[in-house]
Amino acid sequence: MAETYDFPDDLRAAQLDLHRTRAEYAALCRTLPWSVTPEPGWTGEKHVLGDRVVSFPDSPGYTAEQAAEVKRLRRRLLDLSVTVSTHPYWATLSVGVVDARTALKHAHEQSAPEQAAHERAEGKAA
Repeated sequence: MAETYDFPDDLRAAQLDLHRTRAEYAALCRTLPWSVTPEPGWTGEKHVLGDRVVSFPDSPGYTAEQAAEVKRLRRRLLDLSVTVSTHPYWATLSVGVVDARTALKHAHEQSAPEQAAHERAEGKAA
């Protein structure tokens, strides 16, 4: 059975926010033009090992709003990464820190019944 950890609520919340912010950033990136600045489109040469030819249309570049949102999300990702990685909880572990950090990344996947049981055990549920 996998080892369980008693992560503090603020650490769990920061990790979950980090997951959500990464997903939001990835979704935004999928909608952005291929170039930050306006650039003409181009087509590459045929690859030696296949018939694939890479082609990019003209890029209008990022709008001011897109650039601001990229900047905001990158800043948020950095702040959350620092919060999670430097949390005082890690200093309480003498061994198994890597395993604990890995477990934290998956703590949000805990099923609802497991979460309710955990909260009851800690006296948080009514």
